[in-house]
Amino acid sequence: MRWLELRVPPLAVLVICGLLVFALRRLFPEEGVFIPFRRPIYWTLLGLGIVAGAAGVLQFRRAGTTKNPLTPEAASALVTGGIYRFTRNPMYLGMALILLAVAVFFSNPLGLAGVALFVVWITVFQIGPEERALEKKFGEAFLRYKERVRPWL
Repeated sequence: MRWLELRVPPLAVLVICGLLVFALRRLFPEEGVFIPFRRPIYWTLLGLGIVAGAAGVLQFRRAGTTKNPLTPEAASALVTGGIYRFTRNPMYLGMALILLAVAVFFSNPLGLAGVALFVVWITVFQIGPEERALEKKFGEAFLRYKERVRPWL
């Protein structure tokens, strides 16, 4: 399955998984549950997702390195400051939080399958290959960073 690595843009994976969350809500409306404070939880998760993703993009922009997730070998800098002190993948974390917000909005626990699918896909087919490319390019500096900071949270 290595042929799938770095082939599907993460934004496309987000949209596909979001459609899955929506489809599960439509197919199984009786599975909906009451979530106390659903709207504040939704807005909080959505906001955190947007902030995490935007902070990651901003740090890449400041470092002048590529933001294209399909070409990690084109990275010109190892970004370890800002939000990257807390997570190695703030853009993917942001996407996962946005997807979780959508699942909360629809109040259907089956929607968590879309979130899980996103996390697994991104971990296997995106993060793994990205990190191999970064290790090859930045060597010991990346390995030290990888020891200090978790991939998600």
